[in-house]
Amino acid sequence: MTSLPNFDHLLVLPHLRVQNANAVSSPLTHGFPAMTAFLGLMWALERKTRAAGLDIAFSAVAVVCHDHQEQVSEGGFVKLLRLTRNPVDKDGSTAAIVEEGRIHLELSLAFAVRSERWMRAPESRGDDLARVVELISGMRIAGGTVLPSTGHRRLRHRPWVLELTGSEADQRLEFRKAKMRLLPGFALVSRDDLLDRRWTELKAENPVATRLDAWLSLSRINWRYRSSGPDAERGEWVHDREGWVVPIPVGYGALGELHAPGSVANARDPHTPFRFVESLYSIGEWISPHRLHSPRQMLWYADSKPDQGLYRCRNDYLVPSDDYYELD
Repeated sequence: MTSLPNFDHLLVLPHLRVQNANAVSSPLTHGFPAMTAFLGLMWALERKTRAAGLDIAFSAVAVVCHDHQEQVSEGGFVKLLRLTRNPVDKDGSTAAIVEEGRIHLELSLAFAVRSERWMRAPESRGDDLARVVELISGMRIAGGTVLPSTGHRRLRHRPWVLELTGSEADQRLEFRKAKMRLLPGFALVSRDDLLDRRWTELKAENPVATRLDAWLSLSRINWRYRSSGPDAERGEWVHDREGWVVPIPVGYGALGELHAPGSVANARDPHTPFRFVESLYSIGEWISPHRLHSPRQMLWYADSKPDQGLYRCRNDYLVPSDDYYELD
């Protein structure tokens, strides 16, 4: 497994309002967009900043969600996507409708970046930040449109930079003060450890249980009746939920070998090798930023292993020990 790339600054774009982002994150999940969308945004933004002459290299991205409104029908247990009406065809007939899930978001993006210019001339950060905001305002975030900030929102939610060039203790102290600016909200982190633990528990009951069984078990709320005392008629119903745990796609796995550039018809880029892939799944958790003790815990980065056919998004979140909270 690769490790989080080095960085010396955290560039934060707070409280971006995104309209009609893609809510169908994979063939099996819906709701918040997949992290692959935000890594793609990071790479697209880096290409634009380089073209604009800015000395900013992007390493990883974190997402904090402040508000969301998925465009689904209200009322009842089963919800349906609110679909748009497509224009009619040339002959006046109704065009086919492709179901597209949409969600409105208010989120903060934190990019781990490296910049020698910011190290030499910290006063240049202001102009560079303004340019980054200008660039991202004309981009799509997970297929959604970035709405402009005006008036008091522009004054309250200005972008900012956190310098992380000292020791690990100094970085934790700086992050401890800065993370409060991301409240109220929740950061998405990886919980692969929960998936491994649930799989071990299921195999103890059923030796043929698979990781898919563990993933499905964590994707729902499992209730069981727990009796108390010798009287079996007395007890209570309990569930196994641990925090705000959600199933998430975390990248792609290859279905075959690489194809030579231009050998597959209708490929988006005829100059790049092509490969058919399917989604990879794991478990994530929404955590309030004030519970994080390091920016590394919320940052996502790419972990590509073409030889193994894996193209994953990684996050290095670890559950803090009780001793940490006592010392902190």
